[in-house]
Amino acid sequence: MATAKKAVKKVVKKKTAPKKPRVAKLESFKVTKESVPFMSFKITDQTVYWSILLILILVLALWVLQIQINISDVLNKVTSL
Repeated sequence: MATAKKAVKKVVKKKTAPKKPRVAKLESFKVTKESVPFMSFKITDQTVYWSILLILILVLALWVLQIQINISDVLNKVTSL
């Protein structure tokens, strides 16, 4: 029996040129009109959060001050004996 020879195809790899890094286009800043006036007063979620944080800090400061006054009174009573 005779067998047919298979043709072998050669694979040719094409060389690709090295990729150049993309350079971002430089654009200047453009002045736009204000959507909201700068000196406007608007209560937002952040306003509430900062207010609560401010109140907590003030309460903590007053508490520490009260503790210092109490300690000072105790030390004065001890030294006066």
